[in-house]
Amino acid sequence: MDLQQIGLQHPRIRQLRNVRDNGAPNNHGLLVAEGLWAHNVLLDQNASIEVFLWCPEAAYSAEVLVRSKQAVARASHAYRVSPRVLARLAERDRPDGMISLVRLPRWEADSLSLGRHALVLVADAVEIPGNLGTLLRTLDACGGDCLVLTNRRTRLSHPKVFRGSRGMLLRVPVLDLGEPDLAVAWLRERGFAVYLATPGDAVPYHDVRFPARTAVVVGNERYGISPRWFDHGLPAITVPMLGAADSLNVSVSASILLYAARASVAGWAAPQRPRPAVG
Repeated sequence: MDLQQIGLQHPRIRQLRNVRDNGAPNNHGLLVAEGLWAHNVLLDQNASIEVFLWCPEAAYSAEVLVRSKQAVARASHAYRVSPRVLARLAERDRPDGMISLVRLPRWEADSLSLGRHALVLVADAVEIPGNLGTLLRTLDACGGDCLVLTNRRTRLSHPKVFRGSRGMLLRVPVLDLGEPDLAVAWLRERGFAVYLATPGDAVPYHDVRFPARTAVVVGNERYGISPRWFDHGLPAITVPMLGAADSLNVSVSASILLYAARASVAGWAAPQRPRPAVG
């Protein structure tokens, strides 16, 4: 591939470093992806690649060569970089010679299409990027329809969100609705039953018959759901704790509750265990 070679002072590389380091406003919703795995996801999800940087000296397989050509064809801008520049840009030790600046998809709250059996997760004030990524990955796995953010504490463009979601950040719709009051109004207008996931004194999740349109709210890793959510008279549910620990990781709790809601709506039946022989 005959690409222009650029260095660290090139405007496109400065732009990439600003996005990676959160060093400037990211008004266009860009994220940095590196390595073969990430570019397989970008290409499979038909992502919008703004800038692709290619270092052939760091390519370790024939698949990388194939995928790099596909990335060049997809990208709005493509350049060659030296191994030294690649090392300054990459967070991974072996980024396979591939780094891209990618535009996140934009979803509009008023026009998002939701089915009759829609399942929504609300992440309120979640701080850890890896947790936010895992929530997106879980939503995709259980056929969820949307992630709603309130009191957002971490940026979607954080590399750990992309990695934690296994790229599902590009596939699962995400809406940042800001304040809980706005999220409650949006959900109620669309006929959702909303449940607040909280440790302690609440209805065990396995005693709940989740309706066709369900939204589950999970909260901050240290403080739980923001107090404003509890001003709306919404039912609280919990995952019973049978040991000494007083709570579960937010992504673990969300996984249990989302699958319970999906099973309830879809009518999944527990398999019948064979009865032990008598005598």
